[in-house]
Amino acid sequence: MSTAGTGAVGGLDRFFEISARGSTMSREVRGGLATFFTMAYIVVLNPLILGGGVDSTGAKLPMAALAAGTALMAGLLTILMGVWGRFPLALAAGLGVNALVAYEIAPKMTWADAMGLVVIEGVIIGILVLTGLRTAVFHSVPMQLKTAIGVGIGLFLAIIGFVDAGFVRATGTGSPPIGMGINGVIVTWPGLVFVVGLLVTAVLVARKVKGAILIGIVGSTILAIIVEAVAKVGPSFVDGKPNPAGWSLNVPVVPSKWVGVPDLSLLGHFNVLGGWKTAGPIVAAMFVFTLLLTDFFDTMGTMVAVAQEGGMLQEDGTVPRTREILLVDSIAAAAGGVASTSSNTSYIESAAGVAEGARTGFANLVTGGLFLLAMFLAPLVTVVPFEAASTALVIVGFLMMTSVRNIDWTDYEIGIPAFLTIVIMPFTYSISNGIGAGVITYVLIKLAKGKARDVHPILWAVAVLFVVYFLRGVLEKMIF
Repeated sequence: MSTAGTGAVGGLDRFFEISARGSTMSREVRGGLATFFTMAYIVVLNPLILGGGVDSTGAKLPMAALAAGTALMAGLLTILMGVWGRFPLALAAGLGVNALVAYEIAPKMTWADAMGLVVIEGVIIGILVLTGLRTAVFHSVPMQLKTAIGVGIGLFLAIIGFVDAGFVRATGTGSPPIGMGINGVIVTWPGLVFVVGLLVTAVLVARKVKGAILIGIVGSTILAIIVEAVAKVGPSFVDGKPNPAGWSLNVPVVPSKWVGVPDLSLLGHFNVLGGWKTAGPIVAAMFVFTLLLTDFFDTMGTMVAVAQEGGMLQEDGTVPRTREILLVDSIAAAAGGVASTSSNTSYIESAAGVAEGARTGFANLVTGGLFLLAMFLAPLVTVVPFEAASTALVIVGFLMMTSVRNIDWTDYEIGIPAFLTIVIMPFTYSISNGIGAGVITYVLIKLAKGKARDVHPILWAVAVLFVVYFLRGVLEKMIF
């Protein structure tokens, strides 16, 4: 019995290269748990976004089915990435893309038609991977610009954490547009929970305590449950009216119901050709192009950032098993359309797991397994409020920021594009916007200095595509 167990563990070690990458089973499990808890919100948030939209017929998607489908796809695709890509990168319905589908695409066609366009986008990305074009584009980006992408994503994560926790809010005035808490003061119990959780997590990380980020999430959640039990804070919206002092996303209470049967009725509700007839080929093609560019570069940036955080980049700046990783990601995009949950993509929150020690796809088995359980244990998933989970995002943002030292800021040819890449991501809430700004600026500066030959031919094409991407608002107005 003992020998068989040892053999099984040894087999997993060899398959996932756990020891070879300097990791251990316990670190992988811990990392998988951390990743799940930092992105489990998507099981609730994706239904809220997609469920808030209506299609051209006025129909809405059922929330329960959206939640079950979101958890199912996240679980299966994350496990697929772990087994095939063998990389600690979790996948789920993409934020930003789901808003595009819900509020721009669906209103011009049926939900099935909109999800059909998502399937087409995933198939196109898969073809680009199989032909090697997607990998070639990745290799054409200068190493220091890749580093800037990782740093920018780190700042993006940090501001997501601050905003989700309510620590940073819109002021409602023109100047300043954002501020700390409410009127510049932290006056809420949830805000206090976030600050305490962040400080405790920071101390644990600084002291190099194993499981620091996960301990921070769990500890903050327990504190939130206690605070809610005593103070009766309530949600951030009550009867449709905002409650600035309430909890974001979830009210932290011990659920009365622990298990539920998942509703998978939305699986297979897509129409590949419907959108082309309903909205017209030009409009449909524009939507597919927008989805394509967003998924294409978000994933590449996320993959590099996660690998960079875990010290997994190879000497040439590439990520091990890049082709397999990108192919799984393309399958995920199409699968999201098939399940009516919008395009699924790689999540930067995976960096939280890497920060906890995850270095292989084994961590994905843990994360994916928990997502599958979340289909049945939805009440448990909804216990953790943003104020507790966001502490991890801020700390991971710091960890990713440390790579900024590897950029040569004295060389303006790379320094200016790197700077724009880094700052535009958090300021515009978009990874693609930051990458696009960096690529266009890099190519333009090289051209202006007579060094056009230094730019990889593929990067020229990418720059042109990003120009079209940034002009899509003008183009859409011309078309519509």
